[in-house]
Amino acid sequence: MKPIELSFEFFPPKTQEGIEKLRATGAQLKALNPKFVSVTFGAGGSTQQGTLDTVLEMMKQGLEAAPHLSCIGSSKDSLRGILGAYREHGIRHIVALRGDLPSGMGEVGELRYASELVSFIRAEHGDWFNIEVAAYPEYHPQARTPKSDLENFVRKVQAGANSAITQYFYNGDAYFRFVDEARKLGVDVPIVPGIMPITNFSQLMRFSEMCGAEVPKWIARRLESFGDDKEAIRAFGLDVVTGLCERLVREGAPGLHFYTLNGAAASKTICERLGLPTA
Repeated sequence: MKPIELSFEFFPPKTQEGIEKLRATGAQLKALNPKFVSVTFGAGGSTQQGTLDTVLEMMKQGLEAAPHLSCIGSSKDSLRGILGAYREHGIRHIVALRGDLPSGMGEVGELRYASELVSFIRAEHGDWFNIEVAAYPEYHPQARTPKSDLENFVRKVQAGANSAITQYFYNGDAYFRFVDEARKLGVDVPIVPGIMPITNFSQLMRFSEMCGAEVPKWIARRLESFGDDKEAIRAFGLDVVTGLCERLVREGAPGLHFYTLNGAAASKTICERLGLPTA
């Protein structure tokens, strides 16, 4: 199997226990030699300091870390300050997103779309940052049409994105169709599939409803049939997601980006099954 570029996503922990858990998770996943790890950014910048603290913690562990940055609900001045702080800390990698407004907040901010955020970062900092953007193989839940969603993605790339990470999915055809359609429109940056390991049925369905990711009926029915049997859910989930990853790599995906939920076990096991080196 050809070398696979791996990356992992974390969220800022809120407790000391969470910090210790993430520290252990980072150490375990570092053994897989990831290209980078990313750290999420709360709605309207609500985890701004936690995002930076987590990125710095990951950098201490010898990992390249990319903070997420969302523009919705933020002013150019506040974004300028955040980007300046990231640069001062030597951060060279960023995930640029539109993001979500915090509940009850009515102001969209000066930048409405991720493409505008990418343009702003390039205007302010040139090529300092390697910029990742999001892609939606099954379409963004707020997109008017599949065509408009694809056009939005193309605009982000044209604004200066270096590569893209997709929303997670369980239908490989959706990913390959999206990549083919993007290529026909001139997109030549890597489009890395996002991978969500399956460990908890109710959590998976809740996340998927929120973000518009489709859980195929055959997967949902099987998971539902296991009831509270966590071990059966975990075993089935590992089989399903490993099979998906095998196909993605076999058919040319440039890498795999795991949504870890700050745990190492499922992602590490899938990588081991794929034959990737682990310490």
